[in-house]
Amino acid sequence: MVTNTSDQRSGQRTGRRDLIAVNIGNALEWFDWNIYAIFAAYFATQFFASGDPVSDLLSTLAVFAVGFLMRPIGGWLFGRIADERGRKFSLTLAIVLAAVGSLIIAVAPTYDAVGAFAGVVLLVARLLQGLAHGGETGSAFTYLAEIAPADKRGLWASTPWLGVGLGTMGATATGVLLTALFTEEQMHAFGWRIPFALGALIGLYAIYIRRRMNESEVHTDRITLQPRRRAPREVLAELGQNWKALLRIVGLTISGVVAFYTWLIFAPGYAAREFGMDPNASLIAGFAGQAVFVAAVPLMGALSDRWGRRPVLLIFSIGFALLAFPLETLLGDSPLKLWIAMAAASMLLAANCAPLGAVFSELVPTRLRATIIGVGYATSGALLGGTAPYLNTWLSSIGQHWMFVAYMIVLCVISSIVALTMPETRARDLRVDP
Repeated sequence: MVTNTSDQRSGQRTGRRDLIAVNIGNALEWFDWNIYAIFAAYFATQFFASGDPVSDLLSTLAVFAVGFLMRPIGGWLFGRIADERGRKFSLTLAIVLAAVGSLIIAVAPTYDAVGAFAGVVLLVARLLQGLAHGGETGSAFTYLAEIAPADKRGLWASTPWLGVGLGTMGATATGVLLTALFTEEQMHAFGWRIPFALGALIGLYAIYIRRRMNESEVHTDRITLQPRRRAPREVLAELGQNWKALLRIVGLTISGVVAFYTWLIFAPGYAAREFGMDPNASLIAGFAGQAVFVAAVPLMGALSDRWGRRPVLLIFSIGFALLAFPLETLLGDSPLKLWIAMAAASMLLAANCAPLGAVFSELVPTRLRATIIGVGYATSGALLGGTAPYLNTWLSSIGQHWMFVAYMIVLCVISSIVALTMPETRARDLRVDP
């Protein structure tokens, strides 16, 4: 009995260590990903030279959106790697690519040095990071859902969003620090390179800790029973058989990814550009708003274990549909009002994000779990999340920002319908295919 208790405690410590390893790496990936959006205004004219700062910024945001197009490919590629070679191997490879992408941007030549080729280098770096991010999410959700205690699956599988929040906050805090230390001219000249170099360096540590993770027992048990690797044609046929689960993943994701990039990433810069808010003050307000998201995620994850996945998902989709326009009216030149709006949006977003890892894993079979989650989530992010900053900027530039808000409401209605019509999955055993 003593031995069993000792083994149980050792297993719990190992599980917590693996959970931390996944989320430190996840935080780094999101730091790398979001510093692009935060510092885009500083390096846009370094890579594009149209003579119009707005046009250069739109070109830079277009590259941001194009990076998302690699996410479905990454979701498929890394999903197959995770389902065949293991979740650990897939997660480690993803962090390598993310760090390489940051390093390329940190040392990339400017337009003045190499002309239009500078934009090509920027694009290649973002494509690498998009590939890594497409693989990261599906593998992380799958891995944490599979190693979690059954009664805490919602909580454990919500923790990648802590990495998202902490990585985003780290990117925002870096923006606050650098804009305080350097003049605007210095930021345009070289300051924007610093966060990308930092991300590449931290990536070395993330690679180290992920190499020490244990593999998911749910995955290893499945490999033991079904050791044969399947051809891509067989995998595609099985994806077709699971089309309902794939569409549900997309339907639950589309509203959250647009709201996330709009409110947690884009809002501080939007307030500074559109309402003249001090850039440093807007970043501080944004940082505080992102902190609310980080605090709310584990709460919503735990509630999904207690109440079920559907009720928590509906808190976001219905709540955000009702509050989208009122939240917009808070925006202006006041950092306090920006924080209030971001805090409210963050609470709602946590209700969407926290249950996703658990419910995605509960909807699909083990043999295709990382592939279906990766493809479904990455496709939604590519088509809607990646285009959100560009679409928002463009509609605002022609005086039609209200159309973007209406667009988010329509997506929330779709997600509500999906949540209401799907089965409750909280009690499902991940070792038994649905």
